[in-house]
Amino acid sequence: MIPELGHFSLALAGALSLGAGILGLWGYGHAQLQRSTQSMVVGQFVFVAAAFAALMHAFLTDDFSVAYVANHSNSLLPWYYKASAVWGGHEGSFLLWILIMSVWMAVFCGLSSQYPRPFAARVLGVLSLLNLGFICFSLLTSNPFLRLIPMTPLDGADLNPLLQDFGLIVHPPLLYTGYVGLAVPFAFAIAALLQGRVDATWARWARPWTNMSWAFLTAGITLGSWWAYYELGWGGWWFWDPVENASFMPWLAATALIHSLSVTEKRGTFKSWTLLLAITAFSFSLLGAFIVRSGVLTSVHAFAVDPERGMFILIFLALVVGASLLLYALRGSQQYVRVGYSALSRELFMLLNNLVMIISLAVVLWGTLAPIGYEAMTGDRISIGAPFFNLFFVPLGLSLLVLLAVLPRLNWKRTRTQALKTLWLFGAVAGLVAVSAWYLLDPASLGVVAAIGLGFWVILAQLSDLLKRVVKRASMPAAYIGMTLAHFGFAIGCIGIAVTATQSEELDVRMVPQQSVALGSQKVTFLGAIDVEGPNYVARQGIFVVESGDKSYELRAEKRQYLAGGNVMTEAAIRPGLFGDTYISMGESLGQGAWAIRLQYKPLVRWVWLGALLMALGGVLAALDKRYQRVRATPSVPVSPLEEPKVMG
Repeated sequence: MIPELGHFSLALAGALSLGAGILGLWGYGHAQLQRSTQSMVVGQFVFVAAAFAALMHAFLTDDFSVAYVANHSNSLLPWYYKASAVWGGHEGSFLLWILIMSVWMAVFCGLSSQYPRPFAARVLGVLSLLNLGFICFSLLTSNPFLRLIPMTPLDGADLNPLLQDFGLIVHPPLLYTGYVGLAVPFAFAIAALLQGRVDATWARWARPWTNMSWAFLTAGITLGSWWAYYELGWGGWWFWDPVENASFMPWLAATALIHSLSVTEKRGTFKSWTLLLAITAFSFSLLGAFIVRSGVLTSVHAFAVDPERGMFILIFLALVVGASLLLYALRGSQQYVRVGYSALSRELFMLLNNLVMIISLAVVLWGTLAPIGYEAMTGDRISIGAPFFNLFFVPLGLSLLVLLAVLPRLNWKRTRTQALKTLWLFGAVAGLVAVSAWYLLDPASLGVVAAIGLGFWVILAQLSDLLKRVVKRASMPAAYIGMTLAHFGFAIGCIGIAVTATQSEELDVRMVPQQSVALGSQKVTFLGAIDVEGPNYVARQGIFVVESGDKSYELRAEKRQYLAGGNVMTEAAIRPGLFGDTYISMGESLGQGAWAIRLQYKPLVRWVWLGALLMALGGVLAALDKRYQRVRATPSVPVSPLEEPKVMG
């Protein structure tokens, strides 16, 4: 009965989404209709939450009469994995997507008094129609409440062993929150185009929503990378997998949007470009959903291979993107402003930043979709891997580091060269660091040395600007601190990527008990393997002793076999460290106590995730800036456009 109530609740949420969409877009001028729109949005959230709770109840009570539960759970599964298994498959993960969308809408509804009522109504109307599309997709092609009556199995098929991990609990919710959150600046852009006005106030409204969704997306991608690193047993943290790329593309567009919004707010320019970026960022979120759920590309992350589902998403993607771009074509040009600025100005460097981001986006898009086109034309399959992406991203990443080093010293409109004297001094110090790295690293490529030097240049430039503000007791709003943290994080992450990608050590060896192998400066001894039991698996656990100088420690890696499906999984043993990880994974048993063992030492790999988490924290701090919270607008008064900047002679 409860699954049927969940199904009915989701259908009611769809009806409320339709009503809120109609009233929000066509009844925005009537106060009573606007209040009704808000009530429908709240009701939509309540019913979606009820549907999600019904599915969660089915998992926690082992209701294997529900097909989705039978396919993705098992009675032996620990309760916390049963709870996270709700989004461990296609149907439930999309219900989570709908729930998160409803949460974003409810939060905006609660804060809508900050904005003019007609504008807020339009935003809610756009978001409601988007959620209606998602709900229709779930009800028509991906119903998680379908029954297996009367052929109810005695037990479930079990959750994919790859997903029986803490990563499943946190990674998808964070990633989806970022994905779906980009719908809010998208709705802001559509509402602004319908209203016909884009100004500094609009940009100030959009910035916290964009920053927060970007922060969640950054955190989600970071945790996904970390999860793959320790769970898959390969020791890699990024594989340029199509689904990884699907999350990276909206992140690149959102990063460009954040910087473009700041120019629109501070200088009243880049307005048309900012609107287009807001549309682009969410469009790539939808494209990511299509890639993950259509089966057009092969990936270990893909949820579905159903062409019907893929066609539905493709049609929905075409409608959303097509309608928004048509509206932009009709009204976006009205927001064009010609503003003059010198070659040495913050505006120009912000523009260059956006250019690098868009080129990066184009590279990832081509590398992801080109195999589809090639297969359609020739019938053969190809894959585009790391060499292609590295060819472009090494110079693009280095270019971004240069821009981030220079930007803090630049003024709006024009900057005097004298203001950059200390910047060149920091550049010289960073150059010495790069020269030192050239002699210390083996092998030392030009790209790695440049990344280290430029990364330190960014860090020194940001520290200098921060100390300057402290000495002068200048104001440091949360947005500034967030920006500084994000730039710190990017520099740290780039240094970590450069070092771990080129300086890692790896050995694939056959080891018998009591055998020792040298891994760089460390000595690794295999003591043997023992049998262990888990709640729903049995395992052979390899015991290793690692000696480094006068210190030693023990690591235990496992080869697990899950009882329900017989699947075999590798659980790596990792000794984490700020300056490097020791990584051990077990391959196949070779008989007579011997095992195939992979030994790795990965220097500065933690800097990759540390840098990304600092970026995410910076995004959260920027979104919580009190200046954004103080923005209020009289409901009955439309937003006034900024005075157009004068063109420089």
